[in-house]
Amino acid sequence: MSEVIQFNMPDVGDSKDFEVIEIMVSVGDKIRLEQGLITVESEKASMEVPSNVEGIVKSIIVKIGDKISENSPILSLEVEGSINNSKNYKDNYTNSNDPKSSKQIINKNIILQKDSIDNEITSFNENVISYASPSVRKLSRDLGIDISKVVGSGKKGRILHEDINKFIRNKFDKESNNISLNSYDLPKTDFSKFGDFNIKPLSRIRKISASRLHSNWVNIPHVTNNDEADITDLELFRKKINQENSNDGSARKLTLLPFIVKAVVSSLKKFQDVNSSLEGDNIILKNYYNIGIAVDTDNGLVVPVIRDADKKGLLDISSDINSLSKKARNGTLLPTEMQGGCFSISSLGGIGGISFTPIINAPEVAILGISKAFIKPIWDGNQFIPKLIMPISLSYDHRVVDGALAARFNVYLCSILNDFRRVFL
Repeated sequence: MSEVIQFNMPDVGDSKDFEVIEIMVSVGDKIRLEQGLITVESEKASMEVPSNVEGIVKSIIVKIGDKISENSPILSLEVEGSINNSKNYKDNYTNSNDPKSSKQIINKNIILQKDSIDNEITSFNENVISYASPSVRKLSRDLGIDISKVVGSGKKGRILHEDINKFIRNKFDKESNNISLNSYDLPKTDFSKFGDFNIKPLSRIRKISASRLHSNWVNIPHVTNNDEADITDLELFRKKINQENSNDGSARKLTLLPFIVKAVVSSLKKFQDVNSSLEGDNIILKNYYNIGIAVDTDNGLVVPVIRDADKKGLLDISSDINSLSKKARNGTLLPTEMQGGCFSISSLGGIGGISFTPIINAPEVAILGISKAFIKPIWDGNQFIPKLIMPISLSYDHRVVDGALAARFNVYLCSILNDFRRVFL
């Protein structure tokens, strides 16, 4: 049998008009005996008001900024048993209208707060007194945090529980950003014990790429969504266009990559969060479409950028890809030709593989991997039909793009590659 009771502000002596400065529980929380419910402040002191009964919070009556005094209602609790019949309830519950017992609990809490302040000053900084409740101080001690270094967001600079959590997140982010390629002391191996070997120094590009890729992998929470695009009709169309160009004496031939670039641009227009960058607590949504193309060179991987891909036709994009790829392999790419990308594509279709996890090219939030197309029998309801299937792998920054958005992006991209007329929608 359960009963809902109202918990009132206990008698704490002559002080009146306490201001509620922190609410420490939420509706539905299971409350332990002597767990802090709210923090109040008067001209003389601040203190936590602890629960003198175990139960579940049904409603919260006060709000931050309210002025309350003795017997002011604070919240309602659902407790097991009844006040009159439950021995355990009587043992654990101190009636909020009983001045003597209420004073004992609140006075004990004030003493705890004073002890906590003294302990903080002794253990961390003798010149700084941080303004925080005992529970916040306990949390900081449990986590090994110097509370004097935490900036409070509460009234008069009071340190709240969320300030401790924010301090931890910021500390973790800062430490993560300082990680370099040589952060970990990996064991060194004497390879001469096992046989002959040669030493090949890393090229300049590989050194730069190694540090950047490592930083991107460490600092961005990568998730990869894999899918398959039916490019049977697209490949027939591509070959037809190339045959017509050849008959007209044109040397311009289209690979599959320009089609993928245009399909990606259409998908980015539909799902703008994928065409973005993360800066602090803000997402920078871009209204331009510069697509990076990963190029494998003898000296390492570089990513030149096709600018304004949304404003160019397939032949122009193809010309840009050929020109930039040639400059990349000749080592003549300008730094500006590798900047300003919104989204990158890494294609291994000419080599092989069925899927992989490409590393995001920060500050972008996603990258598309293309693997080698293959013939796959697809059931159409009556029979199996051979289809040319191209695997795609979208790696995305999970801080910005969630799994559902990534899946929808891939599905839409595959629909365009399946029927390229959709690129005009």
